[in-house]
Amino acid sequence: MSRLVARLREDDSGQILPLALAYGVLALLLITAVVSATSIHLERKRLLALADLAALSAADALDEDAYFSRDAGDDLVVLGEDEVTEQVTAYLTEAAPADLDDLALVAATTDGRTVTVTLRAVARPALISWVTAPWSDGIAMVVTSSARAG
Repeated sequence: MSRLVARLREDDSGQILPLALAYGVLALLLITAVVSATSIHLERKRLLALADLAALSAADALDEDAYFSRDAGDDLVVLGEDEVTEQVTAYLTEAAPADLDDLALVAATTDGRTVTVTLRAVARPALISWVTAPWSDGIAMVVTSSARAG
């Protein structure tokens, strides 16, 4: 019996180390992929929140004199394209975080009551590994948000 155990130990010696190393490398690659995907998702959520706030700021920028001087039977005061673009640009200049790469205003439009803002930025993975290397230059994100005036 002891010869059988000794022979089994000799046959299996050193076989667990390559397996453990392979699983360790696989786990590290999986961790880098998950961390990078999470960071990209969080950047997209930040960009979407910025677009929400820019649209809300533009929708809230009604001309107060025109709004309060209108008669009760008049139509609602409408938002103009120029005012919307100006307000969104001013908001982004003031409130945009500096760490959003290549932030750009794609469009700021209105139908008179609803403001639609489209922003573009580039997000880069937090960790670069063999798995995330194809996206090391960044991933372009485009978000659109709307807000309705008063």
